[in-house]
Amino acid sequence: MPVAVIVGVGPSAGLGATLCRHAAQAGLHVFAGGRTSTQLEQTKHEIEAAGGNCMPVVTDVTAEEQVQALIEQAEQAGQIELAIYNAGNNYSGNFLEIEASLFEQAWRVGTLGGFLFAREVLRRMVPRNQGTLIFTGASASLRGKPRFAPFTAAKAGLRAMSQSLAREFQPQGIHVAHVVIDGIINGDRIRNRAPALVEQLGEEGMLQLDDIASAYMFLHQQPRSAWTHELDLRTFQENF
Repeated sequence: MPVAVIVGVGPSAGLGATLCRHAAQAGLHVFAGGRTSTQLEQTKHEIEAAGGNCMPVVTDVTAEEQVQALIEQAEQAGQIELAIYNAGNNYSGNFLEIEASLFEQAWRVGTLGGFLFAREVLRRMVPRNQGTLIFTGASASLRGKPRFAPFTAAKAGLRAMSQSLAREFQPQGIHVAHVVIDGIINGDRIRNRAPALVEQLGEEGMLQLDDIASAYMFLHQQPRSAWTHELDLRTFQENF
């Protein structure tokens, strides 16, 4: 079976797990990478219950050897046709009080991990002259807001790298895309952390998981004559 590798997979009601389900529905054997075994196993159960295939692999995207092992395991199962880097950590705080270690960790997850993942994936895709590599971005990829310097630096770096990779590898048949998610995603994270904000925004004020995942699959399925590099997603209510 053709293979999809997706990292940054967390709770079932999260973007990573939703991307896994959509990839499986498209007939791909999914390799789901994330930090928490129980959450990965839940995604595997949901996909297999729907008739799909999923292999959960606990992965720290900042650990080079773990990323290499994940990609090698996936490639042994079949040809990697879709790879999605969805890992990130939204740090905020008073800039004058931010520890250097926190800034570095934001960069390691948001940017370094993207480099490690992309390098290993592209080493497999380039000889075949085909494949799709997608990075998850945010509004911070485009503009820095107060108190979000570490997250902004990491996401802006990931976006710049995706542009470089697109210009280098698109002529070799690799579709490299970057998705800017501009707004609040209606998932477990926001519902657990800020229920009052969820109530304020309402369903139509948040991006819906299945709708976001459909946009990723649209990018993967685009014909070579009309590729999109960057796609920005927001609700009709979002100011931009």
